[in-house]
Amino acid sequence: MTPLPKRKVSRSRRNRRRAHDSLSLKHLVQCETCGEYHVSHHVCLKCGSYKGEVVMEVDED
Repeated sequence: MTPLPKRKVSRSRRNRRRAHDSLSLKHLVQCETCGEYHVSHHVCLKCGSYKGEVVMEVDED
């Protein structure tokens, strides 16, 4: 036998549980070297720097 729910899950309870799925706001911070905004704790895609040091080369396209 498989376990089954005792009661129907209401729409409001179901939707409250799924509320975090629609969140997409990323925490943006200003780059120390170029001033562009990027996701925190990630390499800046504009200049390729992280915490003030250049860690990757970026093509100017």
